[in-house]
Amino acid sequence: MALRLTASGIDARYGAVRALNGASIEVNAGETVVLLGTNGNGKSTLMKCLMGVVRPASGTIVLEIDGQTHDITRLATEEIVGLGVALVPEGRRLFPKLTVEENLMLGAYRKSARAQIADNLAFAYEAFPVLVERRRQLAGTMSGGQQQMLAIARALMSSPRLLLIDEPSVGLSPLLVAQTISKIEELKQKFGLTVLMAEQNFHQAVRIADRGYIIVHGAIAFEGKTVAELRSNEIVKQLYLGGG
Repeated sequence: MALRLTASGIDARYGAVRALNGASIEVNAGETVVLLGTNGNGKSTLMKCLMGVVRPASGTIVLEIDGQTHDITRLATEEIVGLGVALVPEGRRLFPKLTVEENLMLGAYRKSARAQIADNLAFAYEAFPVLVERRRQLAGTMSGGQQQMLAIARALMSSPRLLLIDEPSVGLSPLLVAQTISKIEELKQKFGLTVLMAEQNFHQAVRIADRGYIIVHGAIAFEGKTVAELRSNEIVKQLYLGGG
């Protein structure tokens, strides 16, 4: 099925602070695209713009899906979710005083996903067996790794076509980071997803990426059409690979 997300010339501000400066990216059906950058360079802001959480000051965001073109630049977040886009936010953003299963059910907000609640819940539990064991546990009492699993499973409850994942490695041990990244790739294949992942852990991110962008000070500094191009880029060498 056809899908393309195109963000063009996105500027965004928090008061007087300019967080994005003409950022442009494109994500096509079936890809895993990584948005690389160190803390404070605009990764999360761009993801929030794509989800309607932050309103761009200028620029356009267009989602083409199944032959229809939607300008989502000014759409509400729930409308964007309704088109088949889901976000796993940085820091998980779970409801800590609700149970695992209650958090999952809140992920099934999208109208077209409601008929698939039973199937999606069964798949979430199959993908993350620990959630079955803890389905009555309060989300806030779980470990960081378990909370990340729950956040990803909650996003899948909306039956998304495009999955945005913001900083999945934050707060996790190296082993859990590797396991989480591998699980994202597994779920992508099983669900037939398109994935845009914002991440600062270069080595883990490129394990599953098809290509990617580097964002520096709110602007796209480099577009790598392959992982090899990313690895050979001077910015990557300086920031992630220990030298020029």
